[in-house]
Amino acid sequence: MRCPRFPEPVPLQHPIPALKEALEKVDILLRQSINPVSLPALSAIVILNDTVLWTGNFGKRNSSDAFSGPPNEYTIYRIASLSKIFPTLMLYRLWEEGKIGSLDDPLEKYVDNFTIKNPMGRTRDGEVPIRSSSVTLRRMVSQLSGLPRRLRATNLLWKGKTQSAINLLQDDVLVADPGTKCHYSNLAFSLLAHVMSERVVNMDYQRWVSDNILDRLGMEDTGFDITPGLQGQVAVGVYSNGKPAPLYDLGWYRPSGQMFSTAADLAKLAMMLLGAYHRKLLDPDSLKIMLTPLFRCDKDYFANRTGTPWEVNELLGYEMVRKDGDLDGYSATFSLVPRLKLGLVVLMAGGRSQKQDVVAKAYRHIVPALENAFRDARRVLFAPPNPEAYAGFFTYSNITFYEIKAGSDGVLIMQQFGPQIEELIPQTYRTIKLNFLVERVFKVVFEREYPCVLRVGSASVSLEAQDGQLFNFYAYDKHGMSPGFDAPGLNTYNVVRIARKPSFSS
Repeated sequence: MRCPRFPEPVPLQHPIPALKEALEKVDILLRQSINPVSLPALSAIVILNDTVLWTGNFGKRNSSDAFSGPPNEYTIYRIASLSKIFPTLMLYRLWEEGKIGSLDDPLEKYVDNFTIKNPMGRTRDGEVPIRSSSVTLRRMVSQLSGLPRRLRATNLLWKGKTQSAINLLQDDVLVADPGTKCHYSNLAFSLLAHVMSERVVNMDYQRWVSDNILDRLGMEDTGFDITPGLQGQVAVGVYSNGKPAPLYDLGWYRPSGQMFSTAADLAKLAMMLLGAYHRKLLDPDSLKIMLTPLFRCDKDYFANRTGTPWEVNELLGYEMVRKDGDLDGYSATFSLVPRLKLGLVVLMAGGRSQKQDVVAKAYRHIVPALENAFRDARRVLFAPPNPEAYAGFFTYSNITFYEIKAGSDGVLIMQQFGPQIEELIPQTYRTIKLNFLVERVFKVVFEREYPCVLRVGSASVSLEAQDGQLFNFYAYDKHGMSPGFDAPGLNTYNVVRIARKPSFSS
């Protein structure tokens, strides 16, 4: 196998013919998915880091109007369960601000007298616990709370109050012991959103989202209520028979599915989550936590793993986090491949195809082309302020030896040598570069593809384990030279400078 298995996302010089060809295939795929009756309009956008790589808009914005034009990236669609991303962002934001103590706080910390029966979590003496401290905030936004899909005796148009919802739960039952099973719950997201807004920030949920997320990210065409002034911008949603679908008001369940947006606005959200947007919302550590899968689901669940608020599946060796939404007349998918800094948003007026997953299929075109582009791209490496401080010969326990020198651009070049190295590693793979990061810290870089593991007889050497490791050089001595370095990720310490290149007897 050739490495790196997962190439590092680096700046690309466009145009890239193979990537252009892949995006043309995506264009054809989505264009062919249009059905003038059941799926008359579709808008899609591909994001790479902080750049819109491609947009596609197909069909007619209003299939009932003979003079209707095609949609564009500013066309409004209902996004259904993509709305669940926003209570999750609110949770992380309030946690960063210290208004939420912990992501793993129990809900009852913020709701007096919150009770629900948990027959799956019996105590040793067989009693059924009534008070459930294991319904935590993080589990509520990751489909792990065990809460039912919705409140009993209600539907998604219920117009009740939060206290009424809490009262209804007192005689309800968890469908799973929290934290043990993936179970889809609109109730969990709506309840958390209302509790945070009413009990934590004392502010209307929709107002908080508008002020703290939408305005901050410049998502000007995203919101909860499609006013008469926006009607001309809306793609008209339809049922499978082509009849227009009404714009239902989801009432108390609005946080779980009421919102509308555009491809252009959701591209901004994707860039923010990838840590690439110029307008910040969450700290980098929070973004990492939010994009990390939490739990492996049973085979009967529609995703391999779950996250906050994602469904997570493996695609070509990568984790793809996505949120799908389906509501009368509309379908939507928001998806990211974080390791590649890649995102794809697909918004549809009509129902998604049941015969194929166009999102996964689109990624199967894009990901290999992007991997090759990253592998072929010229890496920009940085030289330290004073390369001469690191030049010279070093050894680890007189077993492995290194020569470091500066290239013409000042970037450090390290060559491994010595009898053991010459037996195990071909000449081609003995030379690496050291990319300067911060004070006396460098990152190992292989400039071309390499075998993940070198095998010589019964011995093997993992080049993959070396790629990307950090070398921490020691503070300069009185001569202004670094006397050695550590490589903590390789469990290698006390690599020391030696006065001259050693000679070896045969």
